Amino acid sequence: MSPFVKYTLARLGMFAAVLVVLVLLPLPVSLVVKVMIALLISLVLSFFLLKKMRDEMSDYIAGTVQRRQAEKDKLRAALAGEDEDAPPAASTADAPAEDPKKD
Repeated sequence: MSPFVKYTLARLGMFAAVLVVLVLLPLPVSLVVKVMIALLISLVLSFFLLKKMRDEMSDYIAGTVQRRQAEKDKLRAALAGEDEDAPPAASTADAPAEDPKKD
């Protein structure tokens, strides 16, 4: 499972746990207010408790961006004819010009 999915599930789980606790407490506020309070509390808790998971997710995303950039650069080099593995591109100057009056 990717770090992104694990972090997201941990955040949702933390929110759900806090919301359950708030719903079970006999507070004289509406459910909407309890949901907002649960969002704020889970945000603060996740900032401190999920630091390691957040760092893993950040490294995972940075690695993905670097890998995609390397693939993009390799593709651009191949299309420009700079890649030694790519076959040489045919030039239009080498091909004989067609006479438009022939048809």
